[in-house]
Amino acid sequence: MKSLFTFILAISITVAATAQTRWSAEKANAWYKQQAWPRGCNYQPSTAINQLEMFQAATFDPQTIDRELGWAQNLGFNTMRVFLHHVAWTSDKEGFKKRLNEYLAISSKHGIKTILVFFDDCWNDEYHAGRQPALKVGIHNSGWVRDPGTAIRNNPDSLKMLEAYIKDILTEHKNDKRILFWDLYNEPGNSNYINKSLPLLKAVFGWAREVNPSQPLSSGEWNWDTSFSDLNKFQAENSDVITYHNYSYVDAHEKKIGELQQYGRPLICTEYMARKNGSLFQIIMPLLKRENVGAINWGFISGKTNTIYAWGTPMPDGKEPELWFHDILRKNGTPFSEDEVKTIKLLTKKN
Repeated sequence: MKSLFTFILAISITVAATAQTRWSAEKANAWYKQQAWPRGCNYQPSTAINQLEMFQAATFDPQTIDRELGWAQNLGFNTMRVFLHHVAWTSDKEGFKKRLNEYLAISSKHGIKTILVFFDDCWNDEYHAGRQPALKVGIHNSGWVRDPGTAIRNNPDSLKMLEAYIKDILTEHKNDKRILFWDLYNEPGNSNYINKSLPLLKAVFGWAREVNPSQPLSSGEWNWDTSFSDLNKFQAENSDVITYHNYSYVDAHEKKIGELQQYGRPLICTEYMARKNGSLFQIIMPLLKRENVGAINWGFISGKTNTIYAWGTPMPDGKEPELWFHDILRKNGTPFSEDEVKTIKLLTKKN
């Protein structure tokens, strides 16, 4: 087995060799000018508890996806951010790719482009193909799973499989106009990994640069504690477009936008809107539109993800909270807040 040091050294060499292919700021800004203002949600159909349940054969639900993306279209949304998982590929490669293509066909029918996310350091560390766990009543994102998680991250020999997965999907869709951009790694360093995620972050950028898709690459900054300095520096210096997460009140969010504008590249907020934190559509979405920052909030439909409940605030009786944490619509398409929907439609110019 290769030593971890040898693996990290090899990845560093690969990244150094491919770093010159990062888009120039001029190319990134020219690309962004050709796009409509990106606005939409992180999307998980109401019938899926996690990334695997969304894309596995037994639970893939195109009828629900079609219905819910129709509601998104009606709100004036044009972008959805969707998470993948390597186990969907390793367990049923051709079936997974067929279902991903079917999802993209449905979203495109509704005038919606997709941000596809590969790796993710959030929530549950263990996962498996097949039937997914039942939701835990009243608990936020109880069934969401990391990718690739601790077991593979500690086994450098598994990296060849991950490389094949990333390159296969990227190659298949490298010129696919239905994809807005590639979000290579969601919240690297979360789950207390911090710099343990840096080798994989470097690796996935290296693999993606080798494929050289026509869409931009990014990985969003999300934690500005000094312990994340190395991760943030790498993300900022290697992303074609700058993406970030911010669930703060408007003052802090506006300050962060000002800081990120120094890079001179397009800005897209790929996670915002947590009502309990004061991150509301009525005040954050107008700010993002004014600053020409893409606006992708967390959550669309109240469903098996249970993200109407707040982080770390379980409700064991499963009662609907008076103030939803995330999400916009109920499973029947009615809104949590009519006022929010009015704001969204005003900003997206929908009647």
